[in-house]
Amino acid sequence: MRKLSVFNNISLDGYFTDRDNRMDWAHNPVPDKEWDEFVEGNAGGGGALVFGRITYELMAAYWPTPTAARNNPVVAKRMNKLEKIVFSRTLKEAVWENTRLVKDGLAQEIRALKAGPGKDLAVLGSGSVVSQLAREGLIDEYQIVVTPVVLGGGRTMFDRLEKPLPMKFVRSRVFPNGNVFISYVPAE
Repeated sequence: MRKLSVFNNISLDGYFTDRDNRMDWAHNPVPDKEWDEFVEGNAGGGGALVFGRITYELMAAYWPTPTAARNNPVVAKRMNKLEKIVFSRTLKEAVWENTRLVKDGLAQEIRALKAGPGKDLAVLGSGSVVSQLAREGLIDEYQIVVTPVVLGGGRTMFDRLEKPLPMKFVRSRVFPNGNVFISYVPAE
């Protein structure tokens, strides 16, 4: 059975996006070779990426560009090569290489993907997708990067969550640039 993980950044005050629904604050400008190596290694997981429309449009506007290839060639190559699934009722087409558009049935599609053969799945960004899948109990691991910034407002990944989701700590790692990686799985 395939595993579904979430990999997202949050601010010190727990926000996933800022008040303007932007995520550019998540890029930590402090140079850190150890962090860069972690990101490159994580991008090499080889499964399928899962997005909602907003995150898909942000990613598709950046990773296939010469700027991405110049700034981070390893991650750009892997992001473009990986299978991508975007869930959107409003997106007309998904033109980024290796992308499939799914218009409805998020939970059913993820259940089918998890039950099928293949490498694991990862949700990047996509707060509305995360909250819907969390409610359905379909997320196997939450990989969170706490970025050293306070936003003072915004949106969490778990908007409209109706009940607490108890978690069990798996691992953590602190980076010289101040980023803190934390991993949790649902407590059972």
